[in-house]
Amino acid sequence: MDTLTAINKFREHVELYVPMNDAEWQILSPLLEVSHLKKKKNFAEPGKVCTQIGLIVKGSVRYFNVKDGEEITGYFSFENELLSSYKSFLTGAPGLNYIQALEDTQIVALNYKAMQQAYAHELIGHKMERFGRLVAEHYLICYEDRVTSFLTQTPEERYNKLLETGGEVLQRIPQHYIANFLGITPVSLSRIRRRIMKISA
Repeated sequence: MDTLTAINKFREHVELYVPMNDAEWQILSPLLEVSHLKKKKNFAEPGKVCTQIGLIVKGSVRYFNVKDGEEITGYFSFENELLSSYKSFLTGAPGLNYIQALEDTQIVALNYKAMQQAYAHELIGHKMERFGRLVAEHYLICYEDRVTSFLTQTPEERYNKLLETGGEVLQRIPQHYIANFLGITPVSLSRIRRRIMKISA
């Protein structure tokens, strides 16, 4: 995707949260950076400050931690979704998780300094403050949904929910990552998929 198209995708996403006219967009757009992450390259790493919040315009990423040498998958993000180690981005403290490209991925991002410039600008500051608040609320809702699903749903119910929200994009994720995300083994995931296929047949 060319740079201009990618940046316009970012505008479309911002406008899901706050309306923005052309004059306001002319102030924000020069602050944006377009970058490419090769498959398996990291957007964020534990122990390093995450200095950007970005929008995936093409590709996908996986959020994960490593404990006792084992990877624990926490989340996936795809096209038209934001990505950041958001606590690290807001606080300037080192992040705790990896954000790694599952495939070649194109991102449009604002770094922390640029975000502060946008907040302080007399013409767009109030809208960008609102954007920042609504993004924080979005992250909080996602986190609460994730925790609640682990407390109240079986792995099969969680997998069915994944199918509802992203059936097509799930085809792009290796099965062992999905199993890891659900907190089960790949063998257990295969059994669940077979059961679902029999029911839907």
